[in-house]
Amino acid sequence: MTRPKPNGIQRHAARGWARWLVSGASMLFAAGAIAAQSGWSPEKYVEVVVGTAAGSGSDATARIIQRLMQEKRWVETSSTVVNKPGGGGAIALAYLNQHPGSGHHLLVTSPTLLTNHIVGKTSVSFKDLTPLAQIGTEYVMISVREDSPLKSGKGLIAKLREDSGSLSFGLANSLGNHNHIAIAKLAKAAGGDMKRLKIAVFDSSGKAVAALLGGHVDVVASPGSSVHKHRDGGKIRILGVAAEKRLTGKLADVPTWSEQGAKVVSANWRSVVGPKGMSAAQRQFWDDVFSKLVATDEWQKQNASRQTENTYLNSAHTQRLMEEEYEDLTAVLRSLASPSSADELPGPQRRCYHDSSGDIEHSEIA
Repeated sequence: MTRPKPNGIQRHAARGWARWLVSGASMLFAAGAIAAQSGWSPEKYVEVVVGTAAGSGSDATARIIQRLMQEKRWVETSSTVVNKPGGGGAIALAYLNQHPGSGHHLLVTSPTLLTNHIVGKTSVSFKDLTPLAQIGTEYVMISVREDSPLKSGKGLIAKLREDSGSLSFGLANSLGNHNHIAIAKLAKAAGGDMKRLKIAVFDSSGKAVAALLGGHVDVVASPGSSVHKHRDGGKIRILGVAAEKRLTGKLADVPTWSEQGAKVVSANWRSVVGPKGMSAAQRQFWDDVFSKLVATDEWQKQNASRQTENTYLNSAHTQRLMEEEYEDLTAVLRSLASPSSADELPGPQRRCYHDSSGDIEHSEIA
């Protein structure tokens, strides 16, 4: 192990050396304790894989995981974050499963792991992987401009019931994901026609919010981290959150849809999976690591800054979550399909296209 400088206190070398001995012993004990509990520990380089580019939400999650497991010495070997963007996550999944049975390769993912398989964008399902942990939940916020005629969630529900095609919705970054499903569930709960929804898909939630502020879409579905500053600045009104109960922190005043007459829950949960064929000892090792990670102050501060609920499920419960969510999401996506092609599980029939400025250029039947 490389000897660190003794807390940066150069003029007290002897005192610093004593502190290093104590902290170093503690870190080795932490890693050794985890390994002893599971009977397995990494013996080589650990890769935390991300299916999106650097700077994305999943990338930020992967980097704090990698940093904390190194700093806390939960993993004694070296580790790095590996970005494998493209193909709606297919490239990252293919890379992960090039290492069957490996406990040294992890992938940070989201519900798109499930929805992409349901709609046929990828051939790899969660059943072809090893679920390891669910480590945080970003519930979908539905927002409008402050000057919008829609003053409340109930107003939006009434509008969707009256004419589901009268409003345009912006979201990132693919049809069939948690943002899209939140809108579809709301339209269904309102008694509207989900197939008449106008959906504009953007590369990021930031671009979708910019289109909302520019008047190019009427409503946006996004995580709270994309809208809370605009809400604080008086530019955006958040109509509701697709959660079972109100959130904590800065967005605790946002009502749920259940409070407004529509039972709608949809979230982007951050999960970690490994390749297929991981052993029970490997799963136990990562159970121990992630249970420690979510309890740290650093992790909780990161979640608070992104308006993410600090939820945690171990590998067994994450497996169960994915099984339940896959069934639920399949039902929702089938309801979005046209009657003549219900088995194909497409997204909504109407799709909007936009230029780089966020202007919607045209819409067409998909």
